[in-house]
Amino acid sequence: MHDSGGSPRDGLSAEAPDATPRTGALRRRIGTGHGVALYLSAVVGAGVLVLPGQTASLAGPAVLVAWAFSCLLGALLAATFAALASRMPDAGGVATYTTAAFGPRVGGVTGWWYLVAGSVGQTVVPLTGGYYLADALGVGERWAYLIAASILLAALCSNLSGIRVSAGIQVAFAIAVGVILLVASVAGISHAQAGALSPFAPHGLSGVGKAVVVLFFAFAGWEAVAHLAGEFRDPRRDLPRATAITVVLVAVLYLAIAVAVVVTRSYGTAQLDHLAVGRLLSRGLGVGAVDAAAGAALAISLGTTNAFVASVSRLAYALAREDWLPRPIRHLSHRDVPTGGVWLVTAVGGAGLVVAWVEGWGTQQIVLVPATLVLGVYLIATASAVRLIRGRTRTVAAAAFVLTAVAVPFSFGHLLIPVVVTIAALGYRRSHLRRLGSLGERGQARDSVEPADHG
Repeated sequence: MHDSGGSPRDGLSAEAPDATPRTGALRRRIGTGHGVALYLSAVVGAGVLVLPGQTASLAGPAVLVAWAFSCLLGALLAATFAALASRMPDAGGVATYTTAAFGPRVGGVTGWWYLVAGSVGQTVVPLTGGYYLADALGVGERWAYLIAASILLAALCSNLSGIRVSAGIQVAFAIAVGVILLVASVAGISHAQAGALSPFAPHGLSGVGKAVVVLFFAFAGWEAVAHLAGEFRDPRRDLPRATAITVVLVAVLYLAIAVAVVVTRSYGTAQLDHLAVGRLLSRGLGVGAVDAAAGAALAISLGTTNAFVASVSRLAYALAREDWLPRPIRHLSHRDVPTGGVWLVTAVGGAGLVVAWVEGWGTQQIVLVPATLVLGVYLIATASAVRLIRGRTRTVAAAAFVLTAVAVPFSFGHLLIPVVVTIAALGYRRSHLRRLGSLGERGQARDSVEPADHG
């Protein structure tokens, strides 16, 4: 399915001993437990604090149908990416799979789509945590940007320290997030109100449909760990195990939170929707709803940012390895960390925070960039799986492709985003290869002149 020794001009290929020279190689150090922590942090973002209330307001108690449908879609996507990653464990992830299925140009562009989405996402995720914490501290909203920068800086330091240090931090965050959501769920369900499920669908089928579209992005993140597949100790064994365990955990936690919000009627107004999970936590922990939501948001945003910086930096490393990005980005430290990629992702996320602070933008404006690009990546990646995989997994991939395609019409208003990124990717690739060709011609000319000079 992949070329083990292709030239950089041939596109993205899985890593091999004869690949482009570099300062080191990514080591296989990730086991099942660390994999579960990475998956959990990548999928369960800070959106879990607001989406249960927001979607319940759209659909009423029937939102539970929307959550169940989204859990099914999430499981299909998880299985598809796990199948691809275990077969082609490479830092290129989605770029590697699409290259194998549709050629190097599609693979490189898809890699750029996800690189931009994942990097800009590191503006959105820390800023979400920053908003909650600034609210709890009673400081101005402008302080949210400084708090977000601190979250991003923490992820930078964690990742530069190496996968072992990052692993311990990631596991701690994953456990904290799981406990937070479990406490909120139990506290909510134990205070269920009579008649909370009636009327079941006050806004009809359209309300359920609107909730499904919103929840699509609550289940994004399964693709992120694919870029770390080459660092699993045994990708064919550990990666599917980690995926299966996380699918169950995410489904249980999400459905439990959704049920708790519905049965306690913790939705219906903008304020209730925003603090729905915080209100549930306040009952279980005996603290204020705002403080509880802030603590949860901080833990979730730290874990998610840490996981995505690790993942997207590997993609940047792979793109640079194949000359889709400047070569210095493929540098590996003595700890086998793709430091160039880590700095690139952090720099883009930080630049986004600066622009957002200057322009006064909130997450609702910025999130359109990663949301639109990730939808495109999912569509191409699932199509790649249909083309590359055989057997029952191919049927799963086909189902994931169809369900993903349902959401595509809702993104037509933002098609300019992937178009601009595509032009930038192909423009860079063309100029870079032209420069490499020019350097090669100069070298050949110099070689042909030198013998005469010394003769």
